[in-house]
Amino acid sequence: MEIFYRSLYKHQNVMLDDSGVWEADGTVYREQLEDGYYRTRIINESGKLDINALSDLSGIILNNLLVNLGIPKENADVIVDSILDWKDEDDLHRLNGAENEYYEVLPKPYKAKNGPFDSVEELILVRGVTREILYGSKERRGLVEFLTVHSKTGKINLKYAPKELLIAVPGMTDDNAVNILNERKLKLSGSISIDHMNLNEKNSLMTQYVGTDESNVFTIDSSGYKNNEKRGYSIRATVAIHSSKMYRYLYYKSPVYSQ
Repeated sequence: MEIFYRSLYKHQNVMLDDSGVWEADGTVYREQLEDGYYRTRIINESGKLDINALSDLSGIILNNLLVNLGIPKENADVIVDSILDWKDEDDLHRLNGAENEYYEVLPKPYKAKNGPFDSVEELILVRGVTREILYGSKERRGLVEFLTVHSKTGKINLKYAPKELLIAVPGMTDDNAVNILNERKLKLSGSISIDHMNLNEKNSLMTQYVGTDESNVFTIDSSGYKNNEKRGYSIRATVAIHSSKMYRYLYYKSPVYSQ
């Protein structure tokens, strides 16, 4: 219901059941139940970096993100170049990348795909990507939190992007990112524009990587907890909204890690 309302009233401040419509920027909402509680968050996929739209130019965002997450720069270079090599159609590898000659000599050999990613989890096949880098650990969040194959654009939506991704954008300062997050707290993100962020003339470098175009694809993370247990049962679903009453599942996983 929350997502249908958001899709129907994209540019309006709408209310549902006397409360604000849940934001789609990863904000966690907690609701109490009789014998426990649940935590839910909604993420609009346009707030993530689409790896299928990644280019040699926008690859700098992913590189910066990896470094900011604590990945050594030389490892980040390998991962970004290898992702670009994995999805391009030729067999020529970039300086730090990998093509068939790398994958075919692994203990369990396979070929580079030379096509678009079907899911973010497919990254586990790419040179340099480990399970910890992809799924995260207690110390840091994983790439799965910041990447998508569903936004179909090379730009990141300022309304929904997490701070970690915002500060990875070339030209974006920590102050810029904080201002954007503060704007989102003050108003429903549907009313935010590039003009509100004061990015048009001052940071032309930045604006080629960011925008405010909406996506009709949302990921929903929900975890249920019984009584005061610290670990819960979690599900993750990605859905595409096609009308005020129609939707389609693009991804579903249960269980996933607890939030």
